[in-house]
Amino acid sequence: MSNPGWADWSAVEKVDPELAEAVLGEVARQNSKLEMIASENFSSPAVLAALGTPLTNKYAEGYPGRRYYGGCEFVDVAESLAIDRAKALFGAEHVNVQPHAGAQANVAAYFAVLEPGDTIMGMSLAHGGHLTHGSPVSFSGRLFRVAAYGVRQDDELIDLDEVRDIAKRERPKMIVAGYSAYSRIWDFAGFRSIADEVGALLLVDAAHFIGLVAGGVHPNPVEYADIVTSTTHKTLRGPRGAMIMCRQEHAKAIDKSVFPGWQGGPLMHSIAAKAVALTEAASEEFRLYSQQVVANARTLAATLQEEGLRIVSGGTDNHLMLVDLRPAGVTGKEAEARLDEVGITVNKNAIPYDPEKPFVASGVRLGTPALTTCGMRQPEIEEVGRMIAGVVKDGASESKRAIAGRVAELTARFKPYPDVA
Repeated sequence: MSNPGWADWSAVEKVDPELAEAVLGEVARQNSKLEMIASENFSSPAVLAALGTPLTNKYAEGYPGRRYYGGCEFVDVAESLAIDRAKALFGAEHVNVQPHAGAQANVAAYFAVLEPGDTIMGMSLAHGGHLTHGSPVSFSGRLFRVAAYGVRQDDELIDLDEVRDIAKRERPKMIVAGYSAYSRIWDFAGFRSIADEVGALLLVDAAHFIGLVAGGVHPNPVEYADIVTSTTHKTLRGPRGAMIMCRQEHAKAIDKSVFPGWQGGPLMHSIAAKAVALTEAASEEFRLYSQQVVANARTLAATLQEEGLRIVSGGTDNHLMLVDLRPAGVTGKEAEARLDEVGITVNKNAIPYDPEKPFVASGVRLGTPALTTCGMRQPEIEEVGRMIAGVVKDGASESKRAIAGRVAELTARFKPYPDVA
C-alpha cells in the first residue's frame, strides 16, 4: 500500500501483520461506507501523525512547570500549546486538556465542585441526554441524587419553564446542560438564569457541538457556564479525548480533580494531537467546514421529511437529527441493520417518549460531520437522504442492491483517507 502520511506501516506490518490487517481493514471500511453516526468524524493526517509520536513514551504526572517526573520540558510545551489554543479559541479563563474521554471529564468536573449525594439536574437519557448526566446505570446516577428534565411531548423541545419549576422544587447544586441526541440550539442564557435563581452551578457538556462553536455557527457556552466539558473528537475533528474549560475560581479544584483525583499520567501524544486539532479549528477552512456541516444537516432533514419520514422536533439547528421510524413501520434496530447492508453506518436511538426498549428503539440518529469532512455538500447529502429513505421504506433485496451500488459510487468519490490503498 502507499504510505498514508500518518503512519509507518512497514514497521507495523513487519512486527504485527495481524494487527496491521485489522487496522487497514477498518480504514477500508471508513473509506467504503457512508459514516453518519453523529458522534464520529475523521481526524486529519496531521492529528493522526501527532498521535503516533514518541510523546507516548513520556510520563508527565502533574501540569506544565509542576511535574512529578523529570525530563518534561518538551511535553510541557505541547500541553501549554493545547491549553493556550483552547483558551484563545473559546475565550476560556482556564483549560485542562488532560481528560482521556468525555465521561472522565464529566466525573472530574462533578467531583471538583460536588460531594456524593448532592443533587444534580441533567437531561433525561431517554429524551436526548447522556449517560453521565444522571442515568441510573452510570456513576452519575449512582453517586448523586438526580432530578431529570426532558422535552415536551407535543413539540419535543425543552421547556425552560418546566426546567425552572423542577430546579425550584429540587434545589440542585449543579444543573447540567448538554445532549447526545437533541437537534436544537441550547438556550444557555436561559439555563444561566435558572441556575442563578436557585443558587446552582451551571455545567455545559459541549461534547457534541464544541466544533460548531469553534466554527462560529453555534453559541459559545463558555460565556455562560461555570464549567464546560467537551470531547475533542466529534465536531472538533481531533483525537479521542476531552478537555474541561472553567472560570478561574474553579481552576484549582478542576486540576486537582483530574490529577490526582481521577487520572494518573496524561496521554501526551493525545494532548499533542489536541493541540494540532485546535490549530486546525481556528482556521478559516474550519469555519467554512462548520457552516457546511449545519447546511448539510438541514438539507438531510428536509430531504427525509420530503420522503415521508418524521424528524423529531421538526428539524435541526446543529449537526444531527433523530428520525422517528414508526410511520414507516420499522424499528431503529431494523433500520440500522438494513442501512449497514448497503454501506450506510448509523446508530439506532430512542426518541422522546419511545414505546420501544433502548436496544430496539423507534428511531435512528443521523449526523453530517463525517460526510462533510469527506467533502460532501448539499447535492450529495440530498442523494444520501433519498437513499436512506429508500432503504427504510423498502427492505427488498433488489432495492438494497441498487442503493448499495449508488453508495459505492459516492464513496469512490468522497473518501476520508484516499491515499490508503
